[in-house]
Amino acid sequence: MSLFQPSHLLRFLESIGHKAPSKRLSQNFLIDGNILKKIIAAAHLTSQDVVLEIGPGPGALTEALLATGATVIAIEKDPLFAQALTRLQTANHSLHVFESDILAIPLEKVLKTHGASHKKVKVISNLPYHLTSAIFGKILPLGELIETVIVMVQKEVADRIVASAGSKNYSSFSVFTQFYSHPKLLFQVSPHCFYPKPKVTSAVVECKLHPASENVDPSVFFAFIKEIFSARRKMLTTSLKKKCSAEKIQKILHSLGYDHRVRPEMLSLESLLILFQQIQSSACT
Repeated sequence: MSLFQPSHLLRFLESIGHKAPSKRLSQNFLIDGNILKKIIAAAHLTSQDVVLEIGPGPGALTEALLATGATVIAIEKDPLFAQALTRLQTANHSLHVFESDILAIPLEKVLKTHGASHKKVKVISNLPYHLTSAIFGKILPLGELIETVIVMVQKEVADRIVASAGSKNYSSFSVFTQFYSHPKLLFQVSPHCFYPKPKVTSAVVECKLHPASENVDPSVFFAFIKEIFSARRKMLTTSLKKKCSAEKIQKILHSLGYDHRVRPEMLSLESLLILFQQIQSSACT
């Protein structure tokens, strides 16, 4: 059944007793086969790949993933959809379905159990938009198990993910994603490609995970990032005065090539890491 076709999707939803898409679970179902093809093409899947799909819903993307020969680990919170996905478990398709909240499931254990021993997992999903930040917070630190993340998100969020220092969309979330990955915007997706039609434009982004810096404690670093970006309109010499004297902050900033009046959104990830490390070290004691 071609679930990306609206008539087929509506018949399927009726057949499993799914009365209406849940706004609470961000259920907007993809009904454009061309977008599915573009996602699959971007992933470069082979029969040797293992894919983690988060929130597969009716399973249109799941079917397309399985058609490549890849193994799919599907995590679906909605019990009706989770049960219905088992119809795709055949002798020719390797599918593992978990009825669970992605934020609650022991993901590392699942990936180690069902992932390929010789290859990292690829995450390919149309994410529940209201959980995008939380899901990224869970999957991006798993670079030892995950190779690539290709996901559909709100265009506004995609802009923040790929934003460069100094741009209007650069935020603490940009710093977080770039700390763990090399993100890239692949393409935009119109609201007309979904049922029901959302009020926002979507986009597909690719994040190629890379090893995080070994010289910093991520939890301490991101607490620092959250603090300075919460006062993003303040000069760093002002927002950091409790941690270090203005004179020393100025010296560090000048060594990085920045004016002493610079604000946090102007600093690249590399500069933020150096600033953090020097504040943590004897440079500010």
